[in-house]
Amino acid sequence: MNNIWRLFFIFFKIGLLSIGGGYAIIPLIQEQVVENTGWISGKAFTDIITISQMTPGPLAVNTSTFVGLQIGGIPGAIAATLGCIFCGVVISLFLYNFFQTHQNSAYVLEVLNGLKSASLGLIISAAFTIILIALYGNKTFEAGTLFTTLNRTALFIFFCMLLLLRKRKTNPIIIILLSGIAGFIFYLS
Repeated sequence: MNNIWRLFFIFFKIGLLSIGGGYAIIPLIQEQVVENTGWISGKAFTDIITISQMTPGPLAVNTSTFVGLQIGGIPGAIAATLGCIFCGVVISLFLYNFFQTHQNSAYVLEVLNGLKSASLGLIISAAFTIILIALYGNKTFEAGTLFTTLNRTALFIFFCMLLLLRKRKTNPIIIILLSGIAGFIFYLS
């Protein structure tokens, strides 16, 4: 039961301190559940992110739910999800009233522009972390091991799917299915 409350509190903090939505929240969740508590491995976290992107719903909520499920079963999933969304709901209600009152303020618009920039930085950080884990097996990068530890199979699959997505305009669901099939063929056979 102690882990359930701890899950709620950790995701409450994440929900309170995260600005920018799903991709911006990934580094915060990873820091808490992989690095600080060691509840799950980096590989398991990457798998959770992948599943969270494939399932309907917001990425932050899906990720919180899957992490909670992995750590504490159904009660853990409920605690992590409620912790993640509680602050967002309360803050959204407050901000709605605030913006209705100050919708023409130049100062408010400039603050929003600053928040957009910070959110973009967090999204780029999350993308870089996911790429490092997928191509190198960890989230740290050493320049001397750029080509020696590179997972060439993952890089090949990545570029093939990118080519299909950009040049042929293939449906993302097909890309996900093809990536899963390629992963099965290359890694499990």
